[in-house]
Amino acid sequence: MINNNGLQLEEHYESLNDGDLTLIGLQPKMDCCGIWTEGWGHAMVDSKGNFIKGIENKKLAYSLSKIHTPAQADAQLVIDNQTAELFIHRHLTAKVSDNLYAALVCHTMNTGGSHDLIQLVNTNSPALYDWWTTHYITGQGVPKLGLQFRRKSEAILATKSVLQFFTK
Repeated sequence: MINNNGLQLEEHYESLNDGDLTLIGLQPKMDCCGIWTEGWGHAMVDSKGNFIKGIENKKLAYSLSKIHTPAQADAQLVIDNQTAELFIHRHLTAKVSDNLYAALVCHTMNTGGSHDLIQLVNTNSPALYDWWTTHYITGQGVPKLGLQFRRKSEAILATKSVLQFFTK
């Protein structure tokens, strides 16, 4: 199970989505990849299971939104983390620290998971930190500072067991 450091990291970088402050409760918003999310970064999907993307799908995202309160967002984050943990349990063979495990959950919850990252962990690769901080840092093909900060925080938690946030 993800530890408190991992939860703090997720909540710091996701923040509680509220796409429209003029409406009561929480509303969806688009992430830097153009995917509509709600709550703590829960990716929204249509009836066929495809990500809802683009400003042209704002009305659809709002109509399908199910997360309207912080309590609902917290409950969905638990489910999203459990899904991430299933991916990790299927592929991780190395014994890891609680903080490395939490960082893997954070990364997987945000990206959907990386076999390359798990392989680096499984082989105790000295390239782990550098790889972690240079991959999954773009949105729609453009490097995003927020993703760079998040990956650096995850990598430091994973390799040094220190929770550190970045803003510049």
